[in-house]
Amino acid sequence: MSEQLADERASAAPAPGQVGGRAVMLIPHRTPDVEETMLPPDYQRILAAVRQAAGPVMARQVGEMLGVDVTVRARLEPLRGRLVRLVDRGWLRKLPDGRFTTRL
Repeated sequence: MSEQLADERASAAPAPGQVGGRAVMLIPHRTPDVEETMLPPDYQRILAAVRQAAGPVMARQVGEMLGVDVTVRARLEPLRGRLVRLVDRGWLRKLPDGRFTTRL
């Protein structure tokens, strides 16, 4: 029975995909058996920056912590997209006012 469950989990696990003929790394959903180290390094740095903040943070504040030029919108929007992707996958939480915080 446990082997069957393990096989089912492995088949449901996110796999790398293809976009425009290029391999892309998909961000896994947060589950008890998925560790933060399975995320790409950029996403690990984003999580660390949100954790180091004294409270909920805006995307601009995360960008400042990571050394992103936040005065250029074209550099800030991809970061905001990554933050939202982490929210969608259960790694972060987005508050109604647009700030991001870690999950409990």
